[in-house]
Amino acid sequence: MSQQPPPEPRLQPTSAATLVVAALAAAAVAWLVISNWYGKMPQLPWLPAFTLLALAIVEFTLAQQTRARIERRPGRPRVEPLAVARYVVLAKASSLAGAIFLGFFSGLALWLLVDGQRLAAADRDLPPAVVSVACSAALVGAALWLERACRVPKQPDQDNSEQP
Repeated sequence: MSQQPPPEPRLQPTSAATLVVAALAAAAVAWLVISNWYGKMPQLPWLPAFTLLALAIVEFTLAQQTRARIERRPGRPRVEPLAVARYVVLAKASSLAGAIFLGFFSGLALWLLVDGQRLAAADRDLPPAVVSVACSAALVGAALWLERACRVPKQPDQDNSEQP
């Protein structure tokens, strides 16, 4: 009787291409919006940057703790499988949202640097835009790290069975 191969996982790792396309699309939208309505918009707030940074810190911390629990390091409690599934969903959603914010704030910052130099409001909006770009990138990185931390390590017997 032949053995059936194990089923393929249904949840695939986040694709870098998906994140790049989302960021580029958001940058294009930001460029169009800001070039048409910049004078009519309120001042760019700092709150999005701080929120993105807080989410990045939380997800990085979760990644560190989850990896330690999955590897069963001494002094760490066992990991709940349902919690890991929730963390993966959070990580996938956060990486996509972070990429969208990264693209949007990058488009905004680029427009402020290129076309907004003649406007006085651009000087006050550029620092929050640049900080938001950095915080968005941090969120994408932390989310991808959390997603990677939730992977179940291969068992030693699985490594040997794959070799001819």
